[in-house]
Amino acid sequence: MSQDRTAVVERKTNETDIKIRLEIGALDSSAEQTINIDTGIGFLDHMYHALAKHGKWSLTLSCKGDLHIDDHHTAEDTAIALGMAFKKALGEPRGIKRYGHAYCPLDEALARAVVDISGRPYASIDLGLKREKVGALSCEMIPHVLQSFATAAGITLHVDVLKGDNDHHRAESAFKALAVAIREAVTRTGSNDVPSTKGVL
Repeated sequence: MSQDRTAVVERKTNETDIKIRLEIGALDSSAEQTINIDTGIGFLDHMYHALAKHGKWSLTLSCKGDLHIDDHHTAEDTAIALGMAFKKALGEPRGIKRYGHAYCPLDEALARAVVDISGRPYASIDLGLKREKVGALSCEMIPHVLQSFATAAGITLHVDVLKGDNDHHRAESAFKALAVAIREAVTRTGSNDVPSTKGVL
């Protein structure tokens, strides 16, 4: 496992140009977080900011995407790149809890997230969003962002919004729950053990 748990990822395609610097913080870290996000989609920035803030990450993420087409490539590609950065920063999953779960409310909305740093990418996402868009972000892209992140990060992820009337609140509570669950899963245990009966993840 990387000692400082920091990664830099640059991912450039014909559709997006992404630069990320990620530092995964410790639960007891007194270091100040630095969060600067600019994807060109305000609500996506808001979701990534919530993920970083409550996950105790320092995150700098910039994306120049083909937003003249739509939001798909920017949303998907930033999630892929962020998943890549997470996997790189974490390094070998040794000496961590591996599992994490959290419930997070936002007013009337309540979300549950369960995470396994498994090395096996899988995502089951049920947000129950009804609107076409929140801000400039298509609601169909919000679960896709979470799925793309999980796939690139190589983690198992279950996120369900259990109740809520407002789609902004439902989405934000989901990202906050994910943040807290990941924060627990990557917490160092003080051992050098790989948390698997296989001896490898």
